[in-house]
Amino acid sequence: MPSGRLDVELRLSFFGLARSIDTSRFARYQNTMVVLASALLVIPLVFWLLSPAAVPDLAHGNVAGARALAEGWAKGEMIVLVRHVERCDHAKAACLNDREGITDRARAVAVGLGARFEQLGLDNVDLYNSPRVRTAQTAGYMFNKVSAGDDWLFNCRHDLLRNALAHKVAGRNLILVTPSECMQAMEAALQRPTSSFGYGASVFVSSAQPQAPRLLGFIEASDWRSVTFQ
Repeated sequence: MPSGRLDVELRLSFFGLARSIDTSRFARYQNTMVVLASALLVIPLVFWLLSPAAVPDLAHGNVAGARALAEGWAKGEMIVLVRHVERCDHAKAACLNDREGITDRARAVAVGLGARFEQLGLDNVDLYNSPRVRTAQTAGYMFNKVSAGDDWLFNCRHDLLRNALAHKVAGRNLILVTPSECMQAMEAALQRPTSSFGYGASVFVSSAQPQAPRLLGFIEASDWRSVTFQ
């Protein structure tokens, strides 16, 4: 046997016909195949590690996230984007009173959301809503208060984070009742992958460090009962 080399002859027999294959010719490709196989495994892993993390869900037993929310809220550090409740023109349900607004059955959802925020505390809150009928109606049933309608929340695809920080008063939480595209614009501004939030979902941004705001997480409207603040 030649030193440092293993020659293997593979003999096959099919229906009495003998054939032989010299496998030594494949040995030279062995290291290349190993490298290629490793690359196929490593490259997707690298992309996964470098990709932005998804927005954390603050419900369903995420105690640490919910506690951070409560602590930031008590200090007046939070910026919250609340998506309007069910819009009438995208549903088969009866409208409240305007096809551009919310459905009649969504009133209870908005009232329930307002009660959740009232439990957090509304003494140190500033409220803004976009001029759209559905956001104004949602804000009205949540907080019994509607702002005049702010254009920077109507055209929110650009400079939303900058405008939100400009309207944020130190020591006071800021609630913005918006359409879903505003929430996605905020995610993009904070270099997070965009999400598909349900009606009435809330996205919480911590402005504890105004120069480096942090997307704390989200709570869907139906998940507030599973949020644990203690």
